[in-house]
Amino acid sequence: MSGRELVVLGTASQVPTRHRNHNGYLLRWDGQGILFDPGEGTQRQMLRAGVAAHDLNRICVTHFHGDHSLGVAGVIQRINLDRVPHEITAHFPRSGQKFFDRLRYATAYRETVQIGQAPLAGEGGVLATTPGYRLEARRLSHPVESYGYLLVEPDGRRLLPELLAAHGIKGPDVGRLQREGSLGAVTLDEVSELRRGQRFAFVMDTRLCEGVHALAYDCDMLVIESTFLDEDQQLAADHGHLTAGQAGAVARDAGVRHLVLTHFSQRYSDPDEFERQARAAGYEGELTVAHDLLRVPVPKRR
Repeated sequence: MSGRELVVLGTASQVPTRHRNHNGYLLRWDGQGILFDPGEGTQRQMLRAGVAAHDLNRICVTHFHGDHSLGVAGVIQRINLDRVPHEITAHFPRSGQKFFDRLRYATAYRETVQIGQAPLAGEGGVLATTPGYRLEARRLSHPVESYGYLLVEPDGRRLLPELLAAHGIKGPDVGRLQREGSLGAVTLDEVSELRRGQRFAFVMDTRLCEGVHALAYDCDMLVIESTFLDEDQQLAADHGHLTAGQAGAVARDAGVRHLVLTHFSQRYSDPDEFERQARAAGYEGELTVAHDLLRVPVPKRR
């Protein structure tokens, strides 16, 4: 199992189909689990994908349309049933607080776990900072208030063995150098190179807007809705969505390394057409047309 991977739980827009569950996406990130947009049926999809309630650390809801949030009730009740021992925090638009509260207490159950709440408003911003990542959000353009999420790993340093050897640094001194930043006259920068932090973005229901481009910029993996095909671009704009070609153009311009298309309208029968249109827009990186229960590793470092 990859230490950093996307587990796709559902890929349907608006309504589930025979082959596509409502939305649901788990990002595994070095032992942390971030669940995005749990739609109806997510708890069962988690079981099918081998994802446990104990794997969750955050729940991130982009907006409160049912295909992105109806599963919140079941997931939270399962967290309580399984008595998850660690803190779990929920992020969602503050304007949808009443919907979150209704979902959280949709039925009677024994509450054994306190779910933390960190709602967002305005244009978004930094939501949380941990040793392994910084979680941010940006406002999107949809008929109801909607946000996309960005996970950014801090930059670090990669030690270069040949330079360590040239300075006679070995054994416990290597760890001391990393902790203290210098060892005698030798600094960490002299025996290492920049290790760029990885970036992961999650962009759901939205028209093209500044937030989409800001989230996608320089990402190692971009998970983005492509509800419509390009011939229905006006329909997409009217309902606050993207087409496959628009998603491909965003990824092209942003320098995305791995593009994951999802959130497909039931009106289309050929999933491969989404890839063809994204490619026609000029995107040349790695591309995945998501399907339920797929696992997609985050690309290795550059």
